[in-house]
Amino acid sequence: MMSFKNLAALLAAFTVLAAQAQSVEVREAWARVTVQGQKVSGAFMKLTAKENTRLVGVSSPVAGITEVHEMKMDGDIMRMRAAPDVELPAGRTVEFKPGGYHVMLMDLKTALRRDSTIPLTLVFKNAKGVESKLQVQLPVRTAAPGADAHGAGMKH
Repeated sequence: MMSFKNLAALLAAFTVLAAQAQSVEVREAWARVTVQGQKVSGAFMKLTAKENTRLVGVSSPVAGITEVHEMKMDGDIMRMRAAPDVELPAGRTVEFKPGGYHVMLMDLKTALRRDSTIPLTLVFKNAKGVESKLQVQLPVRTAAPGADAHGAGMKH
């Protein structure tokens, strides 16, 4: 049987995680359409944190491997590499877009069909080292949503 003290501690822990997750706003999120047999796609979004935070992980049940990647010029060559974490400075929007930071969805288990949605879990760590998860549903599209697209923004 759970004591009142243990229950209070458990509730406090959930409150901290919920508060951290609510400190990051996700806008204009989407994943790129694939064709049957295609095993790789990308997911894109704008993240704005209320306090200094880092994106430290991503996952999705539609992919065998889900990673944050960064495209960056190295001399005259554009290179893509995995990014173990991404700094989200307080109040500054960090854009995940083609040609920059983006989420790679690899070893896809099914084609990503237009006008469907896929789940994506974002893992954050705040300046105190507290980790939280945020689950979002990404619409599957052929291109980025327009500035006036409805339903693309989520605040958690």
